[in-house]
Amino acid sequence: MEAETPTTTTAMKTTFLIMNGVILAVGNCGGPLIMRLYFIRGGERIWFSSWLETGGWPIILIPLIAAYIRRRRSTTAAADGAAKLILMKPRLFSAASVIGILTGLDDYLYAKGVAKLPISTAALLAATHLVFTAAFAFLLVKQKFTAYSVNAVVLLTVGTVVLGLHTSGDRPEGESEKEYVVGFIMALSAAALYGLILPVVELMYKKAKQALTYTLIMEIQLVICFFATLFCTVGMLINNDFQAISREAKEYELGEMKYYLVVIWSAIIWQLFFLGVVGVIFYSSSLLSGIIITVTIPITQILGVFIYNEKFQAEKGIALFLSLWGFISYFFGEITKNKNSNENNDQIRTTTETGRSSRQIIDS
Repeated sequence: MEAETPTTTTAMKTTFLIMNGVILAVGNCGGPLIMRLYFIRGGERIWFSSWLETGGWPIILIPLIAAYIRRRRSTTAAADGAAKLILMKPRLFSAASVIGILTGLDDYLYAKGVAKLPISTAALLAATHLVFTAAFAFLLVKQKFTAYSVNAVVLLTVGTVVLGLHTSGDRPEGESEKEYVVGFIMALSAAALYGLILPVVELMYKKAKQALTYTLIMEIQLVICFFATLFCTVGMLINNDFQAISREAKEYELGEMKYYLVVIWSAIIWQLFFLGVVGVIFYSSSLLSGIIITVTIPITQILGVFIYNEKFQAEKGIALFLSLWGFISYFFGEITKNKNSNENNDQIRTTTETGRSSRQIIDS
């Protein structure tokens, strides 16, 4: 078997990055929509909805088992005697479990916000996590910023402030001002907490004292979601959600069968989101993961307006415009930075080759 070339490695990383970005986009668009469908058609269990965000973690066992079988059949594994069933070491397991508990808390805050807000508003509030991601990435993983990335963060912040100061006519029918404010605060708190979680995951990767592979990343994802689900399970037990599920299913507006379909697909779609997140962080950075999450928000907003007939006032349009402007600013900055980096590398390479040629002429 031929050794993998650096070019091939880069190409593969780019391919996997795009794949994980697509998975993340699908999960981030579909997750809030199906969660909102649960609530507007009769669902009322906040802890249960939180549980569904990570409750699909057993799905990750399928690719993990496939990866284990592949390792067993590989030449290296056969020569060494046996492939390891679990790659994760205790140090990584402990870190992932703590992140999982924080994720469980974030699930609850987010579900509470989605339950009380129109999906378009909740989506815009979720965009603010980029601000917190940028700040924590700077502090924890020494993320480098350009004028373009700073501009993007500022524009997203201003957009959210505009949205927060103009909420007239945005409350769902029958909801009080107090409930709307609680939902707003919860959604914003969830964005702030997740803005911390993303850089912490990247920091965990950097501090891991073992070689990272995508299989190991999936193991980390499983542990994070397991502990997040465990956290929400405790909340469900305290809130007696398990006893209420069958009754809620029978009273669901779309029917009992569709209730369980909504529940199952919610777990599946949210698992795509979390798998995409850890994959993008692995192949790039927590900041890019945050950017991709935010990029999909306009799609979620538009779908929310068309599917659920939500209002789209002028302030939402302004916030959306500022968000899109921020996205364009960030990506333009990244393109410019990469272009300058490539030009510098080419210049260094040319200088080195010129110097080598001069020495050869002198030697001859």
